[in-house]
Amino acid sequence: MRRPSARPSQPAPHPLPATPASPPFNAPAARRLRAALGMTPEHVARDMRVSYGHPHITPDHVMAWERGAAAPSGSELTALAGVLWCSPGELIGRPRTLREHRIARGFAPEDVARAVGHELHAYLRMEETDTWRGTDRQSAALADLLGLRLPDFVTITGRDAKLGELLRNAVTTRWQAYVRPVAKVAPLDRQFLEHALQELHQDYQGHMAATLSWGGGSGDAGDAGQVFLARIVEHFWAKLQDGTE
Repeated sequence: MRRPSARPSQPAPHPLPATPASPPFNAPAARRLRAALGMTPEHVARDMRVSYGHPHITPDHVMAWERGAAAPSGSELTALAGVLWCSPGELIGRPRTLREHRIARGFAPEDVARAVGHELHAYLRMEETDTWRGTDRQSAALADLLGLRLPDFVTITGRDAKLGELLRNAVTTRWQAYVRPVAKVAPLDRQFLEHALQELHQDYQGHMAATLSWGGGSGDAGDAGQVFLARIVEHFWAKLQDGTE
């Protein structure tokens, strides 16, 4: 892998404590990659200061990241990846947001904005608010650029809540009536989707019947049903994954 080019050193403020906006950092991976290169935390901190414009970084920062006591910011993570000769994605846990997926792929915000046809300020606003606003064409371009799996695409485009509502209705009433609405939220082959919804419906109804037969009463059955429904989106993706294996 070609090492990213260094940027001129620029003054930078002392980092604020990690916040939920920081990318999910894979501390063991950072430690493993550093050790494989035979580098010490001092070496990593020095390279981040000299070559990547982060003069505030000390060995204590690096060791805190590797212990999981703190997490680097987005720009710090990109610089750390350059020092460790890896892609940013190798230092990130499973991405959850639009911003995290972008960082994991090593794209700058302007790269994504240009590729999907958004003004940069509008795209950055979407990252800040964690709300995707794009046409079907722009959404398809985003999924292609970031290599999004369907579950990630649904989450990033803000369709999780709608999908959950449709799935809950499908398993508690007539699932056949929800094939088309679910397909609009999660574009899938109709036959594949029908099979998944039917199995989900059977699982839910069977679970409820079994709970009642144990003598727990309707209250227990209702609680068990609520637990199932609360994780309905999870169950849906699991059914789809099982169907492809």
